Amino acid sequence: MDHEKVAGLVRELLREIGEDPKREGLVKTPTRIAAALEFLTSGYRQSAQEIIEKAIFAQETHNMVIARDIELYSLCEHHMLPFFGRCSIGYIAEGRVVGVSKLARLVDLFARRLQIQERLTDQIAHSLFDVLKAEGVGVTIEAQHLCMMMRGVEKQNSMMTTSSMLGSFRASVATRTEFLTLIGRHRP
Repeated sequence: MDHEKVAGLVRELLREIGEDPKREGLVKTPTRIAAALEFLTSGYRQSAQEIIEKAIFAQETHNMVIARDIELYSLCEHHMLPFFGRCSIGYIAEGRVVGVSKLARLVDLFARRLQIQERLTDQIAHSLFDVLKAEGVGVTIEAQHLCMMMRGVEKQNSMMTTSSMLGSFRASVATRTEFLTLIGRHRP
């Protein structure tokens, strides 16, 4: 990413909305926004395979593994406003497990792109399923969207929930129910 070019575009934007980019409080804003955007879109410069493959370990287990309530922050691709919430990931291993911190890094990888929550949920699930060769994967995300809270319909307490179930999590009601119960999203 060309920081100077992005900073120049931000200066133009400030002028267009009626601000003076030379005003004391705004002088460094274009540079700060360029740096922030580089960080908030860093997921474009990484791959799921790189993250996961470095931490796959042989383990003869056929149990469900869950990482629950992983916080996430992303930018809505429609308005470039933040959405934020929590992601829970479960998988059933087929002789291989992944280091738990890599699940959080996988969430960050896809969240640090311009996103919609539906695609974000699917990307996390499919990448883990494909790279880990798991029997099944389940991913849920619950998030609040500032594009719904700050503008438009202005609904302050709205929460969006998405899920992606693959393999045994899709095929087996019992497996799906166990996952949802363990993450506290389903009551038996």
